Amino acid sequence: MRMACLLLMLVACPFGVAHADDCPDWPPGRARGEMAALRERLDGWNHAYRVEGRSPVSDAVYDQAEQQLAAWRRCFPAQAPAPLVHLADDGGRVVSPVAQTGLAKLPDAAAVEAWMQARGHRDLWVQPKADGVAVTLLYLDGRLRQASSRGDGLHGSDWTTLAQAIDAIPKRLPDAPSRVVLQGELVWRLPGHVQAGAGGVNARSAVAGALARNVLDAATAARIDLFVWDWPSGPADMPARLAGLRAMGFADSAALTQPVSGIDEVQRWREQWYRHALPFAADGTVLRQGHRPPADTWKASPPDWAVAWKYPAATALAEVRAVTFPVGRSGRITPVLELAPVQLDDHRVQRVSVGSLARWRELDIHPGDQVELALAGLTIPRLQSVAWRATQRVAVDVPDPARHGPLTCWQSTPGCEAQFQSRLAWLGGKQGLRLQGVNAGTWQALTEAGLVHGLLDWLDLVPAQLVAVPDVGEHRAAALAQAFAEARGQPFGDWLHALGAPDGAVDAGQDWATLAALGEDDWRGRGTSASRARQLAAFFAHPDVRALAAQLHAAGVQGF
Repeated sequence: MRMACLLLMLVACPFGVAHADDCPDWPPGRARGEMAALRERLDGWNHAYRVEGRSPVSDAVYDQAEQQLAAWRRCFPAQAPAPLVHLADDGGRVVSPVAQTGLAKLPDAAAVEAWMQARGHRDLWVQPKADGVAVTLLYLDGRLRQASSRGDGLHGSDWTTLAQAIDAIPKRLPDAPSRVVLQGELVWRLPGHVQAGAGGVNARSAVAGALARNVLDAATAARIDLFVWDWPSGPADMPARLAGLRAMGFADSAALTQPVSGIDEVQRWREQWYRHALPFAADGTVLRQGHRPPADTWKASPPDWAVAWKYPAATALAEVRAVTFPVGRSGRITPVLELAPVQLDDHRVQRVSVGSLARWRELDIHPGDQVELALAGLTIPRLQSVAWRATQRVAVDVPDPARHGPLTCWQSTPGCEAQFQSRLAWLGGKQGLRLQGVNAGTWQALTEAGLVHGLLDWLDLVPAQLVAVPDVGEHRAAALAQAFAEARGQPFGDWLHALGAPDGAVDAGQDWATLAALGEDDWRGRGTSASRARQLAAFFAHPDVRALAAQLHAAGVQGF
């Protein structure tokens, strides 16, 4: 849940520890502005979640932003804004019968093992960490009297009327003690949900949004389920509490609380609940000590007798270090964000594509901004949103899209360097000539050495020239010269692909003269679409392409 890391004995907080070398090199004015901007964003997210029932960002991103602010506060204490007042605008209207404590989050198995060891590996229990909205239920004489939100841990919103519409919340507890307080999670019902494959699917947001309404319709209420994870007013020992929960009708919840004595057992249950079906989304595991202090002594802060170990985040914050604009062979400009390295699930992410120049302009991302990343299909990092912007905007050099297209940059001229290198990489790659031992680095080195200025300048290079290129010894120079010489014998169709001819050219003829003589109408007469006919006619008529064809003819390449 959204609580700051608690410094526990033997347990290190995973984020937010600021060392002098980690602090930004900011003057006081900028430090003040950056922290104020981040605090304002956190307040906005918090208000959206607690008051409006929306989740603009995931818990993981919220936690990371909160930890970033804490780290900056330690770096710049004199410029730090007032501390965040969590849930100050939650409009809590009822007093919770027992404090909602929240949970400290442990970063890894070593921290979990240390926590268990500090408790002698005795009387420990593990549960799935349901990804929903916390609720406290009060029953008096067997009847539901109050349902309240977490709020600030002591005061929450009154959900009693909404609870009456949710069938998963019992209205009566037969044969129950006179006073029963239960704490649990209202979750979105997801039969057969597998967290490892489906992720959180915004389940918590769905529940939060439903509970933000004044009235719950029957269909929405039927999607909400209840997972009871504690009985604060129950017996002192866990087995008795679980037996009591079963007797009151919460057998499914009780079954998801299992005894553990070592880290191996914790990991086994953690993997079980991550990779096999549960009826709701779960974003980690919770470890509890069976015996704990009396409920009337609990405080609205993480205790030392219960902790959470979350699953690897499928969303993460990342600082933008630079924005680059690679230009593809066809002239397409694809902005790429160079990032401070972040861990996203089991991926270390240092760069991510924005997708298109238009999207980059819409998002207006600059160095210093913080972006939210997610995993597409749980495997491919993608840009989700801009979390917040740096107060000082850093200018970036953006290529002019008017200077780049399918028929531009056949030479390495100023402004054409990126597209020209993309053309060379395509030409020598698997789509083109499949030149052995030649990669993007090879082309860059040859260009920087002044040996390649036009697309086909490499055809006549000999070992004596290649050996002068930095990091190219005699053996590699001979191998490169041989690969270049053998390229002359490649089939005509491979050469067309290598030059980047539009689709349809290879099957239209076996020599350049035939294809170059075809106009747009001729291509359409061969059954080609109007747009593709225009592309083909333009390609074969372009003067730079014709000059390349003449160069290949002089080199004795088949078909030219």
